[in-house]
Amino acid sequence: MLDHLAFETPKPTVIAGAKEDWELVIGMEVHAQVSSKAKLFSGASTKFGAEPNSNVAFVDAAMPGMLPVINEFCVEQAVRTGLGLKAEINLFSAFDRKNYFYPDLPQGYQISQLYHPIVGEGEVIVDMAPGVARRVRIERIHLEQDAGKSIHDMDPNMSFVDLNRTGVALMEIVSRPDIRGPEEAAAYVTKLRQILRYLGTCDGNMQNGNLRADVNVSVCRPGDYERYQETQDFSHLGTRCEIKNMNSMRFIQAAIDYEARRQIAIVEDGGTVDQETRLYDPDKNETRSMRSKEEAHDYRYFPCPDLLPLEIEQGWVDDIEKGLPELPDEKKARFVKDFGLSEYDASVLTADVESAHFFEKVADGNDGKLAANWVINELFGRLKKDDKDITESPVSPEQLGGVIALITKGDISGKIAKDLFEIVYTEGGDPAKIVEERGMKQVTDTGAIETAVDEVIAANPEQVEKAKQNPKLAGWFVGQVMKATGGKANPKAVNEIVAAKLGL
Repeated sequence: MLDHLAFETPKPTVIAGAKEDWELVIGMEVHAQVSSKAKLFSGASTKFGAEPNSNVAFVDAAMPGMLPVINEFCVEQAVRTGLGLKAEINLFSAFDRKNYFYPDLPQGYQISQLYHPIVGEGEVIVDMAPGVARRVRIERIHLEQDAGKSIHDMDPNMSFVDLNRTGVALMEIVSRPDIRGPEEAAAYVTKLRQILRYLGTCDGNMQNGNLRADVNVSVCRPGDYERYQETQDFSHLGTRCEIKNMNSMRFIQAAIDYEARRQIAIVEDGGTVDQETRLYDPDKNETRSMRSKEEAHDYRYFPCPDLLPLEIEQGWVDDIEKGLPELPDEKKARFVKDFGLSEYDASVLTADVESAHFFEKVADGNDGKLAANWVINELFGRLKKDDKDITESPVSPEQLGGVIALITKGDISGKIAKDLFEIVYTEGGDPAKIVEERGMKQVTDTGAIETAVDEVIAANPEQVEKAKQNPKLAGWFVGQVMKATGGKANPKAVNEIVAAKLGL
């Protein structure tokens, strides 16, 4: 396990009001769809994009007499997530009914876990810069079923309901109010999504609604947050408002900034902030009231009579823990240590698990720093230009590793390597064979290089005199020799021979 005690904590975001300065306090409830082929309490498919109302079992549609049956794999995924967030796993948990009426909720209640969640306290380390990170405490993770989807824009007079999402398993990951700015909030969701993807417990696809965040925002005067930390008394903090269903990092930041300024204006004007649920409108860049914030008693929570309490064994949890993959923080630290990478390069390469695996294969048998440079600058740069991700790369790790091996052996120069990379990227093939067949091998024969240098010097006597007076001009001769040899001459040998011939 990594020691995260060495990092510096970032300063909170301060917003200047009309009368005084204010600080932000943010907590988040992230709804992550469990990666599972079947729903939480039925065998219906969770496949995205299916025909409306085609992935619906009788229990999802609330047909009379239908009883929920727990999906063990979804429980395992929740436990795996908890372990990945270094959280306490509760061997005893239970399901409750959260009662409310909405057309896309056929049962009239949602099965959730209010009183006894499956996962207790954990943490997420949110990197803001090298050596600067925020520790965000996780309060709990509970399992619950998703509701369906109401569609209001298909007909001017009617609304439609799609129950495909009804009953899909969600993990609600609830943080403490430890986040102190819009950028941190987006970085927290990014880091959480990264960990979930490494664990394989949620694909984190925000466009499909598989990861959504409810953002709780409040403002306080400088010093009040520290008083809250000492006492855990929420009265030191301002009234919070919840912004529902955020599914974009950019919108999360914009919504928090708007909401904070809205609250500051109300308080400085002598008013009070109402605790409520709000929606963010990206077109107008504003939040608007959705409903007053409900408390638990408004939902008439009670234990679900159709489901026994969930009791799991420690041995089962231990077996899941043994199968955990190497997580982003550990992988990043290993890349820095084993390959001599900078923290920044290691962060880029471990941003997603596919990139990390690709890099490790490229670096196998090659210099780690050189491999990182080629993967980040050449490959990622080209993929971004072509709007592809690493899983769609036309160049395999073995091919890119082959290009780097040829540079290391001195068979090709850096310039030739870029030409070779382009050929492999567009046409494919074995880099070593391409170099042989197309005569791309670097000229290392010093005799041939000397001849080229002599010819350039003989043809440019005026430049020779200038170079003797100003040794920096020797670079001009190097460029001419490289040009004359079609870029194939070994640059190091050219530099040494030019310097010797000019007497520098």
